[in-house]
Amino acid sequence: MLIQAYGAQAGDKPLGPMQISRRSPGAHDVQIDIAFCGVCHSDLHQVRAEWAGTQFPCVPGHEIVGRVTAVGAHVSDFSIGDLVGVGCIVDSCRHCNDCDAGLENYCDGLIGTYNFPTPDAPGHTLGGYSQQIVVHEHYVLRIRHPEEQLAAVAPLLCAGITTYSPLRHWKAGPGKKIGVVGIGGLGHMGIKLAHAMGAYVVALTTSESKRVEAKALGANEVVVSRNAEEMALHAKSFDLILNTVAAPHDLDALLVLLKRDGTMALVGAPATPHPSPNVFNLIMKRRSITGSMIGGILETQEMLDFCAKHGIVADIEIVRVDEINNAYERMLKGDVKYRFVIDNATLSA
Repeated sequence: MLIQAYGAQAGDKPLGPMQISRRSPGAHDVQIDIAFCGVCHSDLHQVRAEWAGTQFPCVPGHEIVGRVTAVGAHVSDFSIGDLVGVGCIVDSCRHCNDCDAGLENYCDGLIGTYNFPTPDAPGHTLGGYSQQIVVHEHYVLRIRHPEEQLAAVAPLLCAGITTYSPLRHWKAGPGKKIGVVGIGGLGHMGIKLAHAMGAYVVALTTSESKRVEAKALGANEVVVSRNAEEMALHAKSFDLILNTVAAPHDLDALLVLLKRDGTMALVGAPATPHPSPNVFNLIMKRRSITGSMIGGILETQEMLDFCAKHGIVADIEIVRVDEINNAYERMLKGDVKYRFVIDNATLSA
């Protein structure tokens, strides 16, 4: 069927309205009318062909929430009218070690919500800047937040799980001191989640102006990283540093804040590499630098349930779909607190 969408025909073209086709639901498919779609920084990189391999037309969006409008004959866990979400994954091989472990996010056969190969027209997946999507039931997530929070739930499908997964994996909780570097779309979720897990949370920012807002998000302390004295007070004290910054920066200044056996998890993806760290800052205290990418389906559902239980949603600004090009420019300037979310009803306005 043909539906309305918003996307780009080339990397140097602005996003605009277009019609795309969606398959009819198969036996194990769930059809979803999309109410809201979050705007991720990766949407901008992909649609502007700043990352290699963009397929056009490109319809971005992998922070999708809405209602089920049809289900396949063999679908048992979802019914028409259910509030559901779709994140960054719409398929995987389903038989590798990663998939068997519930870690589809690391499957070599992962199919992302947009810009990945599919038998459906036009030959690659098309994302959530659209009226509707059809997804295999395994990759559909149940939303238990109140419906009035639905728009603010959308960014949890990427920003939420991207920060939840490393916090969960490295056991953030009572008795742990967690640093969150960067107070943006990812960082603000990291602070909220680590605080709800019971950890002692320190926000690290380059901006003096963000002290008050970081405290409001749940940080116990705020450190301005340009202040050497403030940084020195936290030397060798962190169990985990969650680094959300998506621009190259000095990792050594953060590594020395880790205690012995401490870990810095990188979740920001800069366009060019970070400067190489001093290996002695690693070997002298058996510190680790690691990476983490979104989360598997089971963990994403766990994250959504955790957020519903603790009343956690993203801080958002809702925009019309025809405001998306301006929203991208504002996002590049950091002019949003902290995530844009598209009201998909405006696709038909």
